[in-house]
Amino acid sequence: MSNIAQKEKDLFINEQIRAKEVMVIGPNGEQLGLKPIKDALTLASYAGFDLVLINAKAVPAVCKIMDYNKHKYESKKKAKENMKKQRESNLELKEYRLSVTIDIHDFETRVRNASKYLEKGHKVKVQIRFKGRELAHTELGREVLLRFAKAVENIAEIEQMPKMDGRFITMILTQKKEK
Repeated sequence: MSNIAQKEKDLFINEQIRAKEVMVIGPNGEQLGLKPIKDALTLASYAGFDLVLINAKAVPAVCKIMDYNKHKYESKKKAKENMKKQRESNLELKEYRLSVTIDIHDFETRVRNASKYLEKGHKVKVQIRFKGRELAHTELGREVLLRFAKAVENIAEIEQMPKMDGRFITMILTQKKEK
């Protein structure tokens, strides 16, 4: 391996290929057969592309005629897209439990903490558990959740509206998408 290809973990191209004979694959994926390395390089230069070593361990080594810079650009773009998807999937869901009769200072503390968490890009799940006779007045719990959403509306939007599930009413907030 040459130092350049080893450093960048790139494929060998053109004169970097050391095999005597190679199996050549054309730019459209067609097999051109077994060729000496000089003939393969000539074919690639006539086509206006590079000869790229795809599989060095195969016998004979496999090379493809392609635009190497375009291939490198597309693979970087794909890797960047995969990283973006991975970051999105690593977001956490922080849960905050409130009550129908929550005190104003406790409410403000939860709003402040949730805001910090939302600014980091994470999701926040706000939940109210009804006890005893509170179940008869679920609209009060819905009002508390909507008040919570209103308190963080400058940085968050509602992903899932308040929804009743047994003794709980739940709402999910996410960071606002920038336009």
